[in-house]
Amino acid sequence: MLRKLSVDKHKQPFRGPFTITRIQPGGIIEGNEDFAFGPLSIIDHAVMKKGLTIKMHEHVNDEILSYVLSGTMHHKDSTGLEIPVTPGNLMMMNAGTSFWHEEKVKHDQVEMLQIFVRPRKTDLEPTIQFHEKPIRNRDWYLMVGPEESRAPLQVRQNVYILDAHPKHGDQLDIPVYHGLQPFLYVLDGELDVGDLLIKKMEAVTNLEGELPSILAVADTTVLLFFVDMNAPVSMMGTISGASAI
Repeated sequence: MLRKLSVDKHKQPFRGPFTITRIQPGGIIEGNEDFAFGPLSIIDHAVMKKGLTIKMHEHVNDEILSYVLSGTMHHKDSTGLEIPVTPGNLMMMNAGTSFWHEEKVKHDQVEMLQIFVRPRKTDLEPTIQFHEKPIRNRDWYLMVGPEESRAPLQVRQNVYILDAHPKHGDQLDIPVYHGLQPFLYVLDGELDVGDLLIKKMEAVTNLEGELPSILAVADTTVLLFFVDMNAPVSMMGTISGASAI
């Protein structure tokens, strides 16, 4: 049975030059007391205005994928690294024991996701990764996977993350990762999934089996997660842990 997480379920902990719509994936499961969907903890759908600076701040025990839909977010961290994060240039920050970074918008407004995953263990070694990918791939592209996988970016958890940019009228089959639960999030656009219409900032899963093929009602950007619902997790993350808003 398909289950939908509708846009009216989301919170907005920040509004203004830095607006966050906070998607709590666990809300798609009726009666779930945790806001997370297995290790997939939080999806922050952010809009950042020109001139915004989010000053240097710390993350601990968060695995964070930064995925930009439009604009350029300028990353700077405590190692001295400065790099632009843009559509097609992904950043994975594996915070571990401690990682400090700053975010700045110098030019056009930025719309992006910051995806928080709970790591398998507390206080792993901090690291940061980058990967350039096709910008408008119409079929699925594997971006993130566990350490033993062939994914270009590694997360310290049994989670896979893919994206696609189907055009209006495109139909895509959903790949299968055996033993893992699918969770599909529409970043922009609109999809028909089975008998459900999934709009921007909405999500869908099937707790009893595989997801059906999807039909793009409009040009769409969609992210697809496969999650080990029984994976061991650290609950000590700055955002991904038990105290997230």
